[in-house]
Amino acid sequence: MYQAIPFRASVSTVTRDLPNTRGIHETNIITMVSENAVIIIGTRGCCLCHVVKRLLQGLGVNPPVYEVDQDRETSVVAQLSTHTSATEMLQFPTVFVGGKLLGGLERVMASHISGELVPILKDAGALWL
Repeated sequence: MYQAIPFRASVSTVTRDLPNTRGIHETNIITMVSENAVIIIGTRGCCLCHVVKRLLQGLGVNPPVYEVDQDRETSVVAQLSTHTSATEMLQFPTVFVGGKLLGGLERVMASHISGELVPILKDAGALWL
């Protein structure tokens, strides 16, 4: 039988594209957020990141996914919190659209169901329709 992996509500991200040097790693997160129309930041191996990515791909957006390791989780949250000035704690997966925090899976799903997501993506330049 398969064993379930315990779910963590906090944020962890591992980079596949960036070196693991702390200074470069943390600065590049902010750069990646500001340079991409849409980016998903989540924990390595997180199934919720896959759900958000598939939803956005279904709408015609192909967002990069930035994965965080558990040992870098706290520093990534601190960097993103100073960039976004969010009052509540960030949780992974976190979606940034147009360099601004959209929210987690619940916010993305709610905005999709209400019809707000497509205009937000168009304004950010992620959709060409």
